Amino acid sequence: MIRITLLGLVLQLLTIMPAHAARIKDVADIDGVRSNQLVGYGLVVGLPGTGEQSPFTEQSFRTMLANFGINMPAGQRSQIKNVAAVAVHAELPAFAKPGQTIDITVSSVGSAKSLRGGTLLQTFLTGLDGNVYAIAQGSLIVSGLGAEGLDGSRILVNTPTVGRIPNGAMVEREVISPFGNGDFITFNLKRADFTTSKRLAEVINRFIGADTAYSQDAASVQVRAPRDMSQRVSYLSTLENLEFAPADHSAKIIINSRTGTIVIGKDVRLFPAAVTHGGLTVTIAENPQVVQPNPFGEGVTAIEENSIIDVTRENSRMFKFDPGVTLDDLVRTVNAVGAAPGDLMAILEALKEAGAIHGELVVI
Repeated sequence: MIRITLLGLVLQLLTIMPAHAARIKDVADIDGVRSNQLVGYGLVVGLPGTGEQSPFTEQSFRTMLANFGINMPAGQRSQIKNVAAVAVHAELPAFAKPGQTIDITVSSVGSAKSLRGGTLLQTFLTGLDGNVYAIAQGSLIVSGLGAEGLDGSRILVNTPTVGRIPNGAMVEREVISPFGNGDFITFNLKRADFTTSKRLAEVINRFIGADTAYSQDAASVQVRAPRDMSQRVSYLSTLENLEFAPADHSAKIIINSRTGTIVIGKDVRLFPAAVTHGGLTVTIAENPQVVQPNPFGEGVTAIEENSIIDVTRENSRMFKFDPGVTLDDLVRTVNAVGAAPGDLMAILEALKEAGAIHGELVVI
């Protein structure tokens, strides 16, 4: 069992903080400390005629009335345009205790036109294991708006069939966390990297002592920890605020072909290469002419096709990349020749095919 006073840890922490570094809590998560997704099915009532008359909504409505001791005659169809069937989902944070509240999102699952003005009736929210962890209920906040004319024209602002209820669900069951089990805690890096994993273990070992932290792989670092929960909380509170220098990410160029967005990482380098930028503009115009026959001749009037093809050559310019060109040089050079985002994408793809880019080209 490890026994280190919190005061001693803090004093050591102040002496080893490097400048321009990241805290462990910013680059890694703690194994076992996670949120859990919850989902449920319920009814929203009180809608101003924007609900739905679907079979599953009517079935749910009948079941709800039966739970209140009200039985509708068999074969009678209820008019429930002020009711909508909805899916309810939420995230249960780690260590959430019974009696605490969480936010929920409510979405229509049928043909309801809008959930504005509706109230969600008591809905059970279950986890992956089928157990009920929270109960949701309350009035919806819907930011969307919809309007429809008699001729069928319609306008939508945002999405009126999705709403939120802040603090709309009360936690009824706690998820047991493995945080207090065993003699170790594990930091899982948000971005796996062998160098970052090694440096994280090293900073903890320098701070606590040798053989305290071990790099398991590129994503996980295992650290010895006290078993007593109060000591473990203080211990982890200090560790997660340790600062160290994570490894630089791999050199990448990200291209979004749909939006024309190009992001170039700072470590991207170019090998010697020459690029010609320019192109041809081809214009084809049709100018038909009417041809008349000779006077007193037996010919007929005819239309003669006359196509005009014009080729315009843009000023082609060549620019050269020397070894070790940086991001700033690349952007400055390409901007100097007036390349549009589409042209820059083509240039970067061609450079990658030519093996002149030191980095990964990712097209999304």
